[in-house]
Amino acid sequence: MPNIKSAIKRVKTNDARRLRNASQKSALRTAVKSFEVAAEGQNVETAKAALIQASKKLDKAVTKGLIHKNTANRKKSRLAKKLNALSTQA
Repeated sequence: MPNIKSAIKRVKTNDARRLRNASQKSALRTAVKSFEVAAEGQNVETAKAALIQASKKLDKAVTKGLIHKNTANRKKSRLAKKLNALSTQA
């Protein structure tokens, strides 16, 4: 445990940020997972709604600095590709 006042504060702020980031990253993964579950279930309407939510979460994660913008774009592209494949099948 640090003894210097600024180091103590830094530990506290790092802990708070770590918890916040973990929560947001978990919500992001949940949104992506809900899209994939809807896509597996062949439900196009639910999958479209889930894709919109997942895209919002991905964009928000980029602005918060959780993931790189190219990573978010790649994930959104892959999710949209799955939705388009599902739409053409149905």
